[in-house]
Amino acid sequence: MGRVATLDTIMEKIAPARQDGATVVLTNGAFDMLHVGHLRYLQGANDLGDIVIAAVNSDSSVKLSKGPKRPVIPDHERAELVSGLEVVDWVFLFDEPTVAEIIEKLRPNVHAKGTDYTADSIPERTIVESYGGRVAIVGDPKDHSTTALVEQLKELDSE
Repeated sequence: MGRVATLDTIMEKIAPARQDGATVVLTNGAFDMLHVGHLRYLQGANDLGDIVIAAVNSDSSVKLSKGPKRPVIPDHERAELVSGLEVVDWVFLFDEPTVAEIIEKLRPNVHAKGTDYTADSIPERTIVESYGGRVAIVGDPKDHSTTALVEQLKELDSE
């Protein structure tokens, strides 16, 4: 079962496994209102390696990208939900607008992104490839989203 910790703590805890050749996979996202698309994305990441680390956007970073009324669920609860999934080993919260700095520090073997990206459109691709890592697209088609769920709930509430 997943654990929530700081990136530094996670790096310390996984160091022995990395020395033994474990493949580290980094995923990231807001994971607001956890849904089946999130699960399939994380399952896809799990298929690529031995240790899956999920970076969850903090409340402040979600507000910047999704607007002032988001997230729906606070960051510590989103992190706890993601950490409870058996396909995730470690979870941490991050404030940065991208995971570029995190990738430079963690140097995952694989950086997994959802199907709303292509291998060429992943912003951090160049960083990952610079040290010999690779990027991967995982999950099902992007036909599930928290934004769509929020809109559906608004419609239900207005009926």
